[in-house]
Amino acid sequence: MTPQETQAPSGPVLAPPGPGRKGKENISRLVSLDAYRGFVMLLMASDGLNFGRVADLNPDSSFWQFLKYQTEHVDWRGCALWDLIQPSFMFLVGVALPFSLASRKAAGQTFGRMFGHTVWRSLALVCLGIFLRSVHKQQTNFTFEDVLTQIGLGYVFLFLLAWTTPKIQFTAALLILVGYWAAFALYPLPGADFDWKSVGVPESWPHLTGFAAHWDKNTNLAAGADQWFLNLFPRERPFVFNGGGYLTLNFVPSLATMIFGLLAGQFLQRQSAPGWKVQTFAGIGIGCLVLGALLDLTGVCPVVKRIWTPSWVIFSTGWTCIMLAAFYGVIDWKGYKRWAFPLVVVGMNSIAMYVMDHLWDNFIKTQWRIHFGSGIFNLLGVAYAPVVEMLLMLVVLWLICWWMYRRRLFLKI
Repeated sequence: MTPQETQAPSGPVLAPPGPGRKGKENISRLVSLDAYRGFVMLLMASDGLNFGRVADLNPDSSFWQFLKYQTEHVDWRGCALWDLIQPSFMFLVGVALPFSLASRKAAGQTFGRMFGHTVWRSLALVCLGIFLRSVHKQQTNFTFEDVLTQIGLGYVFLFLLAWTTPKIQFTAALLILVGYWAAFALYPLPGADFDWKSVGVPESWPHLTGFAAHWDKNTNLAAGADQWFLNLFPRERPFVFNGGGYLTLNFVPSLATMIFGLLAGQFLQRQSAPGWKVQTFAGIGIGCLVLGALLDLTGVCPVVKRIWTPSWVIFSTGWTCIMLAAFYGVIDWKGYKRWAFPLVVVGMNSIAMYVMDHLWDNFIKTQWRIHFGSGIFNLLGVAYAPVVEMLLMLVVLWLICWWMYRRRLFLKI
């Protein structure tokens, strides 16, 4: 998943021999992967450009209310643009893996060495995620629902699956989704007199009804598992619920997201016509959107990103496939690459951007005020100061990434 390793060496190189791989596979550099990743990281770091704060000042504006909805996570059921950031990043981890393995195999690395590095990478990602979540806390905040820890928890399994056939990989993803769905469906529902406030759910909460209630907030299988698991670690106070409903066990279905990315990456390696690849990704994407929506509308499994329901895996994979088709089609098929340079700069240092955003965002904003005055954010008027504030913060983060890019400095794990 590191930026450096998602890029194959220049020129075609043979992928590592394995079951189900026939003939030569092209692992030449795909700029579209870095551009897509950079787009996702800039979205994440932008914090929605504070559109929500501007929308709150313009409650009657449908335009600003639309932007607010798209730049915030939905409360529970449904999907906004912001909800696609994490699945895109995790999907791209899977897409990058075949290229990384081919490059390492070509360099003469053994399976044992690659596996050891994979275990180290997984542990490092989990620790980094916990560290970033512990900033400004009184003690270590052991939590495992953020994107880095989720990737780390599933990455070893993804690596091992990468050495099997696409048929086995798809079967594994299917078994994960069906098994996870069944586990939630069999978990008992709370009684009629259940105290919802005890698990952080207000009276006004729009509860899921009928069979879909098995995926309601903080009363599902994975929420119960966290009430046991997270209390095994030292905490400021006993864990009872996650305010946003996020869960440690999300890493299980999100592994399926990474597996679908793995399948996509292997397909990109093939010597097929680029136009055919774009059509295939677009077709699969539309099919996944339809299937995910049907599972939600029929009540079989609601689309909920916060607990990574199986229908969410399918639905979000639809969007990631469509976005991959768009980036690959425009950049690597049609050859329009210059416009993507700002995205590539960030995409090739995605971990650095992630860490800087979590550690330095407030520091950067404060420095703008100190050195340029408190009115620096009012360049477009007081009403749009929150937007300018985020734009100026992003400029600094991008310039740091550009400086690292110019000097070939890439933060790797």
